[in-house]
Amino acid sequence: MQVKHLLLIAILGLTVACSSKKEVVDENLSEVELYQQAQADLDNHSYTSAVAKLKALDSRYPFGRYADQAQLELIYANYKDSEPEAAKSAAERFIRLHPQHPNVDYAYYLKGLTSFDQDRGIVARFLPLDMTKRDPGAARDSYNEFAQLTSRYPNSRYAPDAKQRMIYLRNLLAAYEIHVADYYLTRQAYVAAANRGRYVVENFQETPSVGDGLAVMTEAYQRLHLDDLAATSLETLKLNYPNHPSLKDGKFVPQQQEADNRSWLSKATLGWIGSTPPLPPGETRANEELTKQYRDYKESIPKELLPKDEGGNLEDQVPGEPVKKSRSWFSYATFGLFD
Repeated sequence: MQVKHLLLIAILGLTVACSSKKEVVDENLSEVELYQQAQADLDNHSYTSAVAKLKALDSRYPFGRYADQAQLELIYANYKDSEPEAAKSAAERFIRLHPQHPNVDYAYYLKGLTSFDQDRGIVARFLPLDMTKRDPGAARDSYNEFAQLTSRYPNSRYAPDAKQRMIYLRNLLAAYEIHVADYYLTRQAYVAAANRGRYVVENFQETPSVGDGLAVMTEAYQRLHLDDLAATSLETLKLNYPNHPSLKDGKFVPQQQEADNRSWLSKATLGWIGSTPPLPPGETRANEELTKQYRDYKESIPKELLPKDEGGNLEDQVPGEPVKKSRSWFSYATFGLFD
């Protein structure tokens, strides 16, 4: 019941916010009066009113003594007013107009902070949501924006906080990639899972998810019967993460049980009928999966885009398979004896 009440409060709050009238700023106010009233609104946490006055100040007195300061504080007011797009737009405008301003690093910082908090709405403040399973778009933007700040202004007063947030965001992005890899494992898309695990190992060093990436690679390679790659990944996992949850008594324990894809006839006859034939020499499950994906992609092509030749061309054949020829009615009638 508490969750329902919180959601109801959030919906009502959003409805009231959306239904509020746009504030009209007195046109007779001077530059100083506008700025002082905007400062008072900021002190009273009346951010919507402060945004209206700062916009009026910027438009009425673009070359006044408070113009630059009003543009900076407009970024902050929009950020506190839960208007991320407006805050980022104001920050980008300030950076474009004042690239050499002594406080331009503040605009970079607020831009990154806006993206950092963009996914943390009203509901996220009350519900225990796992941020590693959400869309990483805003987190990736925030990381890149903080990276711009720390690279361009390494001595900025905001750089230390930005670096700490970058560490958190990097760990979050790496954990998200592991969630995607685990999903691929459950769907038996082992090539995609191995690629995701390798991406984490190569691009997110020194994050807690590197061990998980090695475990995903080991499991995926084992399922694909790529024994050399599986052994290399497992050895690296044991050497660097001996206490990883996937290792028990020095042995690797897969996260997902190997799926039984046999037909009901094969299960009923204990594999005597309908069992999967063994792979030919030199063939691997990875090649078999890639060939299957090729067939699936080809079957998804609309008929109007297929070649007019019913027998197919050489480009339409699956790699490694013989060229298929169309059979005549005489061949079908004689069961292929006189083909």
